[in-house]
Amino acid sequence: MVEYGMTIPETGPNAPTTADSVSGAPDATLTIRRPDVSDGAAMWRVARDSGSLDLNSSYAYLLLADHFADTCRIALMGDDVVGFVTGYRLPADPTRYFLWQVAVDERARGHRLAGRLIDAVIDDQPEVSSLVTTVTEDNTSSRRVFQRWAEQRGATLDEVTGFEAHHFPDGHEAEPLLVIDGIR
Repeated sequence: MVEYGMTIPETGPNAPTTADSVSGAPDATLTIRRPDVSDGAAMWRVARDSGSLDLNSSYAYLLLADHFADTCRIALMGDDVVGFVTGYRLPADPTRYFLWQVAVDERARGHRLAGRLIDAVIDDQPEVSSLVTTVTEDNTSSRRVFQRWAEQRGATLDEVTGFEAHHFPDGHEAEPLLVIDGIR
């Protein structure tokens, strides 16, 4: 595994993929690794406390942590989950990764953790050359994360029609599709 120019050995399915210092944090060690089922509840709490994500059922986060561990990552500060990224390779095109959610607890914000989580999951998927995600037009912070991430990768970011408001049964805003190509 490679992140930030550093080779990180993997010794098991939940081995850390990166560790470094988070200044100002009570426990300065930050570790990014694959989740397991025991992390699902903490992922749900981070999503709930984010205030900006559509909160899925706690069961959905258990499934993501268990069934999709290869394509999801969590960030830990000590033993506490302080961030996660969820997603999967598209069944019809496994070179394309769909990023479902990325969330960072307020204790770990300001350290570009969202981008580091995305790096960790993408760098462990060598067959992936494109990332897609949906983001509402008013979610400027997420849009900045994806723009910065694409720029750091030397990739292109395009916006196309994704899920329109009429697709949602509950008055949800439209979620345009952001397409990041050339990430390798």
